[in-house]
Amino acid sequence: MDPRKQYYEKRAQVLIKNLQSRHFEAYYCADKAAALKKALELIPKGASVGWGGAMSAQQIGLIDAVRTGEYRAIDRDLGKTQQERLAIMKQCLGAEVFLTGANAISLDGQMVNIDGTGNRVAAISYGPDSVIVIAGMNKVTDTLESAVTRARTVAAPMNQQRFDTLTPCAVTGECADCKSEACICNQILITRNCRPAGRIKFVLVGEELGL
Repeated sequence: MDPRKQYYEKRAQVLIKNLQSRHFEAYYCADKAAALKKALELIPKGASVGWGGAMSAQQIGLIDAVRTGEYRAIDRDLGKTQQERLAIMKQCLGAEVFLTGANAISLDGQMVNIDGTGNRVAAISYGPDSVIVIAGMNKVTDTLESAVTRARTVAAPMNQQRFDTLTPCAVTGECADCKSEACICNQILITRNCRPAGRIKFVLVGEELGL
């Protein structure tokens, strides 16, 4: 077996135990295909499904599967104007299932997410009946402190490269603790336990996904 795969699998077993101790559901899948199969098993047929900040879910094919499957997709990309997109994003707060990624996960089982508008962290915190987190094992760090650091100094600057903005990290690639109107580090959410138990479900993938 590839050494990286071995490392991810062994690390995932530690993480899964720690996530379960915090009342999350957690599963490990060796590759994208297995992750897609597991994620679809967690979504009831006919359920309303929304998403936000879900690059990892896109990479395993989950977003396309929801759009074309027997689900009621709440898809902000169908909005023709910014106002329509925002209205659809608000509908996601009432979805039966919400799909998301993670900016970082500490090995002791805590998830860190950073948002610009707050739609993703709001849905993770409260609203949807079920939250499914798709996360590559590259998102796992040793400590909560290093998870926050990864979210701030790796995930956020890399994500900002996708937008046509002039924040400091978009220009230099380095976090500058900015107060720009275009800042995407406005809300920082640490999800340390799951209540009610099992509402948040992790599908950990033994590949590098997302940013």
